[in-house]
This record gives sequence, structure tokens and C-alpha cells, in this order.
Amino acid sequence: MSLGYPFDEAATARAVIAEDGTLTSWNEGAHRLLGWSAEDVLGRPAAELVEGTAPELRGTRWDGTLTLRHQDGRTVSVWLLAHHQWPPEGGAGHWLVVTPLDSPGRRPPGDPLEESALAQAPCAVAVYDERLRLHFVNDAMARTLGLPQEHIQGLRLSEIGGKPQSEELEENLLQVLTSGRPRDVQTYLRAGGEEHAHAWLARMTAVTDSAGQVRGVCMAAHDISDSHLARERLQLVNQASVRIGSTLDVTRTAQELAEVCVPALADFVSVDLLDADEQSGDPPARIAVPVGLRRIAHQSVNPGSPEAVVKPGEFDFYPATSPQADSLVAGRTTVVSVSGGDLEQWLARSRERRERVREYGIHSTMSVPIRARGTTLGVVVFSRFRRPEPFTDDDVLLAEEITARAAVCIDNARRFSRERETALALQRSLLPRRLPRTAAVAAASRYLPAARAGVGGDWFDVIPLSGMRVAMVVGDVVGHGVQASATMGRLRTAVRTLADIDLAPDELLTHLDDLVVRLAQENGSEAGRPGELGATCVYAVYDPVSRRCTVARAGHPAPVMLPPDGPPREMEVPAGPPLGLGGLPFECSELYLSEGTVLAFYTDGLIWSQDRDEEAARTTLRAALAQHAQSLDETCDRVLAALLPPSGIADDVALLLAATRGLPADRVATWDIPADPALVSPIRKQVVEQLATWRLDEASFTAELVVSELVTNAIRYGARPIRLRLIHDTDTLICEVSDTNHTAPHLRRAKTWDEGGRGLLLVAQLTQRWGSRHTADGKTIWAELGLFEEPG
Repeated sequence: MSLGYPFDEAATARAVIAEDGTLTSWNEGAHRLLGWSAEDVLGRPAAELVEGTAPELRGTRWDGTLTLRHQDGRTVSVWLLAHHQWPPEGGAGHWLVVTPLDSPGRRPPGDPLEESALAQAPCAVAVYDERLRLHFVNDAMARTLGLPQEHIQGLRLSEIGGKPQSEELEENLLQVLTSGRPRDVQTYLRAGGEEHAHAWLARMTAVTDSAGQVRGVCMAAHDISDSHLARERLQLVNQASVRIGSTLDVTRTAQELAEVCVPALADFVSVDLLDADEQSGDPPARIAVPVGLRRIAHQSVNPGSPEAVVKPGEFDFYPATSPQADSLVAGRTTVVSVSGGDLEQWLARSRERRERVREYGIHSTMSVPIRARGTTLGVVVFSRFRRPEPFTDDDVLLAEEITARAAVCIDNARRFSRERETALALQRSLLPRRLPRTAAVAAASRYLPAARAGVGGDWFDVIPLSGMRVAMVVGDVVGHGVQASATMGRLRTAVRTLADIDLAPDELLTHLDDLVVRLAQENGSEAGRPGELGATCVYAVYDPVSRRCTVARAGHPAPVMLPPDGPPREMEVPAGPPLGLGGLPFECSELYLSEGTVLAFYTDGLIWSQDRDEEAARTTLRAALAQHAQSLDETCDRVLAALLPPSGIADDVALLLAATRGLPADRVATWDIPADPALVSPIRKQVVEQLATWRLDEASFTAELVVSELVTNAIRYGARPIRLRLIHDTDTLICEVSDTNHTAPHLRRAKTWDEGGRGLLLVAQLTQRWGSRHTADGKTIWAELGLFEEPG
């Protein structure tokens, strides 16, 4: 015997009205209600059955009371409910109109439907009286509490539950009792007789009598553990996406992964990574047991993570029976438990691990491989001991989701670290390892790479020039990474090459600007767009004889000078355009510097910060320079400490400090040379006498030959006026001959029968180095002789 639907179709009057208002369906219940048969009404307007004006049906539902015409001529007042429906197969809609014919009425006393309406309801319900004493619980609530009604009737909720959550629920019952307004309360507790806690929604409403007086409170409890757990998992995934990967640091990212999952998913989490191959820099492509892993981070619900056997930074091998090795070799998540005997072989190998598992009660372990972009980076191990329940399939999915997100961040940090180390090694190889010692300045420098953005293209240099002069340069290439470091190396080499031919600062920057434009074009960028490939630079030349400094800059911060007898101030140097714009001029500034003046050259990373005003940073820089220091190195450290945040810098910082020195006037001798070769002999004699005064008699013979050749060459090929200058440094004698002819000399190979052509070749053989430089009036040919000053 099949069980059919217990529906009596004639107990409801049903009719269907088409969109045009005609009746298209009429059941037996409608016939019973109004006496009209289906043949009598189908196809006729429904409004004909309404006494008076028929209502206009709108929207999706209508209800109301209408006076309808009966077939026998009388009228019937009927409440109707109408629904607007659309056929599943499409087409025109219609209105379904219904009304009940048989009312069930009140049931007799003792009827099961009356008695079990609340007691047998599937929802757990409890009713408390005006004293908040338990009056009634249905069967579902009794099962939830694990106590029968006859034993707990008359107790308060806090007395029945005995937990802090019970007291909180009772406080909410009191608020409903006193205010009459319903309340919904969510709580998380373990009901009577249950092993695990559940999430509950307690819906409380006031129970009133016929006069509206509050006589008690009814509370219905709904188990919302599934939705609560789903919400918690979603929140954990969201926290992972926000908190993991806040920096491009592998260790910090791994620690963030562990912190996110404790205690939300596990009681102890460890993150172990495979060491990178020395050649490729990537983790090994094939994993073989025993697997070598390095502990990067771990986190525990216990302070100090006492469960950990391996400390962060330590390396350990894991055999085939370990969860870490099993997971990595299989390439999937593995879940094992102590009770299942899955860890016996591994724990048998390590007494220390076995004792930790026994001491802290670790019962379940889940190992998830860390994989990103097809590469296995390591493994995350989740362990539980405080939470009694083992890992579930949902826990596995959640752990894999969080680990997958963290894996991308760890891989990004790993790649960034590797590129940063490469760029830093490249940049340090291109920067001067030590600054040259010169008679013109005493110098000290600092370079700090960016903590987050990566190594940039900041550089500095001190370049000795002829005539005891010195060039100082600080520059900054746009961008970060290996490309910026490589570009910096090319620009630094170009500056040294251009400085070697003694170009004026503005001319040097013009040539450097052309180079940057060409480099940008090689990279496919358009000229005039320094954001693609550009740089800034400041270049200064200091002459200790004249004590004058010539400076030009290309979009770079102006140097700061600290005179020995005054406060620090910025040097007034025209800003100039950044390198790479092309075609725009640069200007020089020249000023006299007292001996002991400190010059500070720096890149904008020293003063730029999102959290600080740039002008305030410049003020701080000047204040740090003004403080007395024992050395330039101490001043460098003080400047960096005053301006840089302890949390790390966002851009590279290059700082170069130089204290100027002056050459005493008695160390320089100058002669105006007549344009007569016959008068060279008296000049040689005066040179010998001057060398005797300087106690350089041992160098007289060589110096006399060099002076003779240079002066004779200037008289023969140069133009008036001609001037000879000797500069005596501690271990160097410099001979300079200047004239107004701009043609530079050059060495040539003299043939056997040639009477001349060997002068400059002789100078090159007798001196440490020689060369020529262009001046505003012509040129200067110079030569340096190494010497040892006789003791006085």
C-alpha cells in the first residue's frame, strides 16, 4: 500500500484568473462555496462574480474580503488570497485565488496535537516564570541539558548551567523580563553530557497574559555550530590574506603564517623550509629522504613555544617515517595521530620528541607542503594538544587554503631576498671599498640599502684630480634592483672617465646627461622621461691651493656646508634638471671655503619620509652636523641616527662628508715664463733654488729635466702668457705649465733620425703620471713626481 498525500482538494476553494480577467480554472471547492459549476463560469470575466466593483490585482500577492454572488442569488462574504504566478515553461501569467472552506477549530481537551505542540517541537524551548525560575522545558531542551524537567523545574538558568555563559544568558533573560523586548544572544558552550562545545543562538521573548502583562520569558535555543564554524573559517582566511605577507622578508612572513593559525586552527605551528641550492638559488627540484629542513618560525599557545625541539634558524633531518618527510615526498597533506600509532616509528628515533609529545599531550598532527609556482618550498606542521578534537577534513581544506596563500608570499619574499642580495653584492662591488687619502680633503661615507623597496642606485665617490684637487660626487639612479645597480655602475665609471679629463662640473653633467639619454633609448624609453631611466647627481671640485670649490647639480639635493666659524647652511647651487631629460643646461657655483669646512653630500633617502616634513628633516640634518664630533665617522653615525627610523628605511641612503684642507702658501711657487727659449736656463736655476728651500735636493735633477721639457714645449707650441707652478705636497711634487693655447699635447713616436719629439716621452718616463687639462684661458700640462721629504 503506497502512502499518498493526505490532501482534500475540496477543502479549499481554488480559481485561476488569466491576465485578461477571465476564469481559466474552477475546482470542486469553488463549486461548494458559490454553487457555480466549472461549465458555468470558465471563460467568463471573474468580475461578474463580485458584488460591486472588483479590486485591481497588482504586485505579486493580494488578500482581502469580497462580497461574491452565489448561484442561488444570494451574496457571500469571503476572505480571498491571490498569488500572481508565471508558468514554468514561460508565457502569460495568471492569478491563483484561494480560500479555506473547512476551519479545524479548537480541538477537545487531551488531543495529542494540543498537548505535544510545544513538548515535541524539534527546537529546544524553555519557559521561565516572573522570578526567572524554570517553569517548563520541552523534550528537545531536556535532551540538550541532559536533565529531566521534573528534576530541574524551579531552578534558575545559572543554577542549571553552572557556567559563566549561563550567567550571561540569565542577565539577558532579566532584560527581556523587565523591558518586554525580545533579544537574540549568541554563545559558545558545552551542553550537558556533550564532549565538545557548540555555538548556540538563544532567542528570548516575553510571555504575556491576555492583558499584555509580562508573566515570564520563553527561550528557544538553536545550534548554529555549522554556520559559526563556517564564519570562523572565513574570518581566518580573511585574516591570513591581510596579515600574511606584510613584508618581503621570508622569516617575518613565515612567522605571520604561524601566528595566524594559533590558536584558531592549531595549538602549535612550525614552518620549515628547504635550503636553496648554492648554484641556482632555488630549492631542490627532487626531494629525497631524509629531508633536510631549516626551522624558519614557530608559534604556540604556550609562551616561549616549549614544545619545539628545533629552534628557529636550526637545520634538522627528517626520516621517511616523519610527518614532514611523508608530506613532502607525497606532495600532499598528511594527517596523523598518536592514538592511531602513525607516529610510533618516528618518535622511537627521537627520545626528546617522544618526551615532548607525552609531556604536552600532543595527539594530532597535520603536515601541509608549501608550494608556489610549481616549486616545493617547505612544510607547515599543525599540532593539537589543548584542543581535544582531531583534525577534520574541513581543517585540512582550511590549512591548505591558508598555506597556499602564505606560499606565494614566502616565494615572493624569497625571490625578493635573492634579487636584493644580488643587487647589493653588485652595488657594493661597484662602490668604492675605501675612500682615497688626499691632501685636499679628509672624507668619510656611509651607504645603507633600503629595507623594503630593495637595493637602489645610490652611489658616491672621491676622485683625486691633477694639481692636488679632488672631485666629490653623489648620485641617485631612479628605481631599485639589479637594473638600478648596473646603471649606477655605468654612471660611476662615466663620471670617473670624464673627471680624468678635467671637465668643469657643468660640462661633466652635460656629458653625463647625454649618456643617460642614450641608456634610456637603449632600454626603449623616450628621451625626456626620467621616470623610465633617470638619475640625479651633484658634482664638486675643490682646489686646496686656491681653496675654492666649484659645484654643479642635476636635480639633486644641495650640499650642506659647515664652516669652522659659523652655523651649517645649504650651498647656493642652481638645481639643474635631472639627468636624462636631455638638452637642458647646467650651471656652476664657485665659493671660497675656509680650511676645516665640512661638506655634506647625500641622497634624498636621508631626508625623505612619508611621516616627516622634508624641511624639518633638513633642519635635523643641519643640527646633527653642527654638533661637535671627534671624527667624520662619528658625525656620519650621528646624522644617520638622527634622521633614519629604527624600523628600516624606504629608500637607499648615501652620505659623504668631506673636511677641506688648505695648502700653505709657502708650498706653492709660481713663475711667469718669457717666450724666449734662451731664458729657460734662469728658470731652471730658480726651480733648483726653490727645491733647496723645500729640502728636496734629491729631486732636483729630475724636476729640472721635467720643468725644462714642459717649459720648452710651451714656448715652442703654446701661446702667451705662459706660467710655471710648483706644488709641494708631503710625498708629491707637482709641476704645472699653463698657456693660452687650447691644443692638447700628445705623445708621438720619434724616428731614429728625428732631432726632436721625445720631450713628453721623457716626461712620462721620469714622473709617476702626467696629463693635461683645459682651463677657461687655455690648457695646463702637469706632471707628478714621487718624493720623500728630507728630515728638517
